[in-house]
Amino acid sequence: MKKLLYYFLQGILYIAPIGVTVYIIYLVFRFVDNLLKDTLEELLGIYIPGLGLVVVIFLLILVGLIGQTIIARPFKALFKRIIGRIPLLKVIFSAFNDLFSAFVGKERKFNKPVLVLVNPISNLEKLGFLTEEDLSIIDEKEKVAVYFPHSYNFSGELFIVPKQQVRPVDMNPAEVMKFIVSAGVAGWDPEGNNQDL
Repeated sequence: MKKLLYYFLQGILYIAPIGVTVYIIYLVFRFVDNLLKDTLEELLGIYIPGLGLVVVIFLLILVGLIGQTIIARPFKALFKRIIGRIPLLKVIFSAFNDLFSAFVGKERKFNKPVLVLVNPISNLEKLGFLTEEDLSIIDEKEKVAVYFPHSYNFSGELFIVPKQQVRPVDMNPAEVMKFIVSAGVAGWDPEGNNQDL
């Protein structure tokens, strides 16, 4: 009976990560595909699975392309000015804008993995991402901002630490993030070193 239980648990161990990943991909696919389902069904007269996803991807590419042209800059400036006058919307918009910009775009913030000495007595170190090197605005010239993602979670903490306790990690930022979020169980991918996130 113990052997059967062992094999059962091993089966869960092999299947669970694949099953969860496939299920999340399915949920995202279904959500995005359903965004334009009614409109496309009305226009075409039939429902084609996946067409909504293709249209959404195409629209996002188109918006990204237009957003990078000179034509869109005045509209972006006007939109930011309008949002800036509404206090609650300004806070929400700027927070999400900064968050998305931290992961993609020209102003990515999670691209400098570092190892921080958090306890010199026990020589305890923690992996994180250097997000700001100039903290003179809060009168901290000898400190930097380091973000520490939590394991198995979509959250983290920002620490202000002395510069001398931070040293760069010469690794692919995506690999470091995966290592931290998986609580170290994902291991390191030697092929992933020195690539951009």
